[in-house]
Amino acid sequence: MSAPSPSAEKTERLLNLILCLKSARRPVPKHKIRESLEDYRRAPSLEAFDRMFERDKDDLREMGIPITTTVLDVLFDDEVGYRIDSSEATLPEISFEPDEVAALALAARAWSGASIAGSAAAAVRKLRLSGVEIDDSVAAGVEPRVRTREPAFDAVHAAVLARQPITFDYRKGSGETGTRHVQPWALINWRGRWYLTAHDLDRGDLRAFRLGRFVGPVRKQGKAGTYAVPADHVPEVAVAAQEPEPAGTAVVRLRQGAGHGLRRRATAVREVGDEWTEVEVPYVPGTTEREVAALGAAAVAAAPAELVESVRRTLAAAAAAHAARVA
Repeated sequence: MSAPSPSAEKTERLLNLILCLKSARRPVPKHKIRESLEDYRRAPSLEAFDRMFERDKDDLREMGIPITTTVLDVLFDDEVGYRIDSSEATLPEISFEPDEVAALALAARAWSGASIAGSAAAAVRKLRLSGVEIDDSVAAGVEPRVRTREPAFDAVHAAVLARQPITFDYRKGSGETGTRHVQPWALINWRGRWYLTAHDLDRGDLRAFRLGRFVGPVRKQGKAGTYAVPADHVPEVAVAAQEPEPAGTAVVRLRQGAGHGLRRRATAVREVGDEWTEVEVPYVPGTTEREVAALGAAAVAAAPAELVESVRRTLAAAAAAHAARVA
C-alpha cells in the first residue's frame, strides 16, 4: 500500500485546521497554529508555511467555512489571530430521503466505536499546552470514530496517541506466545486487519503486530510522552516488510462485486462470462488461502494446486464445524 495521496493529506490537514480553530475559545495566533499542526511544522521555511496556510484559508472559505481574523493587540495591528465561529460554521437542518438515510446508516456503522483522532487530537493538545483555551465539546464533536472487533484496539490506540510504552502477550503465526515490550508508533488497517507498528524494545527494531494476535490485556509500561515517532515513519511500509515473500502467482475467480482486496492487488484481470472475473495475484501461502476461503461462494481458487486443496480443506472444516454446532 502506498503512502497517502497529496489530496488525502490536504483533506486531513484542512480537517485538523477546522478542529483547531473551532475548538479554540479565543483567536489563535499564526505561530501557534504552525506549532500545533504537523503538516505546518514540516514546512521547510516560514514563507512555505505562509503560502500553505493562505491556500488552506482560501479553500475553507470557498467551502463556506468562515475564518474570522482578529487583531490581538491594538498597539500592534500586524499581530492577528484566527478562529472559526461554531455558530456560523454549523449546518442548517437537513432532511433526507429513505434511501439516503440507509446509505448514511451504512457509513455510520464504519464510524462508531473507538476514536482515531490522531494528529487532530495532538494538535488540540499542543494548543492547550501553549495557553490556548479549548472548548472540549466542539473538539469531541468533530472527532472521527471507527468500529473494530479487536479487543486490544482502544488500549493500543490510546497508547499511540499518548506515546505510552506498553507490554502485551502476543501469539506468533506459529502459535507460540511471548511477551512484547514496545513503544507504539502507529495503528493501520492493512488488507482488512488492524496492525500496530512499534519499536520493539527487546529486539531494538521496528516491528508490526496484528491486533488479532494480542492475548489478554494491554498493560502500560513507563511514562507517556517519553519518546518521539520518527517523522519519516510510514506504517504501510513497516507492515508490508514483515509479510512473507510471494511463492508464485495465484489464479482466483471472483463473482462480480466481490473480492475487492484481491482485485486491488491483481497483476492480471480477465472477464469470464457475465458473473465472474478471473484475477492473478501474488500467492502468499497461508494468507491467500484465508482470503479466498473467507469469500465463500463468491470466490473459487483455480491455481496453484496447493491453493485449491488448502481452500477446499478450510471450507470443509468450516462446514463440519457449523454442522456440529447446529446438531
